[in-house]
Amino acid sequence: MVGKKEISVVVPVYQAENTLTELSVRLDAVFTKMEVSYELILVDDGSTDDSWGQICTAHGKNRNIVGIRLSRNFGQHYAIHAGLEKATGNWIVVMDCDLQDIPEEIPKLHQKTAEGYDMVLARRSSRKDGFFKKMCSRSFYRLLSYFTNTEQDSSIANFGMYDRDVIRSVLKMGDHVKVFPIMVQWVGFKKVAIDVNHGSRKEGKSTYTIGKLIGLAFNIIVTFSNKPLKITITLGLFISVVSMLVGLFYLIRYLYGGISVQGYTSLILSIWFLSGIIVFSIGVLGLYLGKIFDKVKSRPTYIVKETLE
Repeated sequence: MVGKKEISVVVPVYQAENTLTELSVRLDAVFTKMEVSYELILVDDGSTDDSWGQICTAHGKNRNIVGIRLSRNFGQHYAIHAGLEKATGNWIVVMDCDLQDIPEEIPKLHQKTAEGYDMVLARRSSRKDGFFKKMCSRSFYRLLSYFTNTEQDSSIANFGMYDRDVIRSVLKMGDHVKVFPIMVQWVGFKKVAIDVNHGSRKEGKSTYTIGKLIGLAFNIIVTFSNKPLKITITLGLFISVVSMLVGLFYLIRYLYGGISVQGYTSLILSIWFLSGIIVFSIGVLGLYLGKIFDKVKSRPTYIVKETLE
């Protein structure tokens, strides 16, 4: 591969040994038909199967393919970031490796860029996922929209075509936690979403379990938003106001002889409730301090073990 390409395709790879050959062949056919120069950057995110072997084989057959192997599993969005730093194209496509993002939809995205858009996002008009996964996804993105003050749509994931300036701005962001969809929304630029077909998963299942999604949600919220801190302040003020009103109520009852014996139950409940709020607030502060600690250590967010180019 010599020189700058017109389109770079960045694909994070994890446990995808049986889909990579078809993916690379279909992408090559798409760009051959489009008559544009391209590079396909496959980033192996610490797969334990033969994904890296398949990347090496594909690279031997097609020199437009670039292989990046991370030293361990860092996560999908860190693998995307590693690929973005390597990309040289004027336009960068980000897509998944499981063939649910259909390569044949890329010309539709490319055609839309001619209208002056910096980002063309692929909106899955009919998701080929189960009901439970779609429900969790909708809840997840609504939560992210609220806490990150960005417009997140559950029908839009990583798949899209992005101008070089957009990706350059994303790479300048110094966030220790990388979440590609939120980062591209934050940098702005002129964007549009268009409907694309969504493929069925060829085999296996998503590596995003409920536990991983919850952990990702906490990481994102703490990294991209200070709303949890504001919520604890609001909650503290609310409890203070309620406590004053309750205290005034019991003072009036005491003055009028309405209380002969102080209630043990109300006292214990108050202690437990307020203690829970205090511990919760300290926990929220601890999360933010933990993120600051991770940031000041200045560790790399990923480590490249091997590169094929």
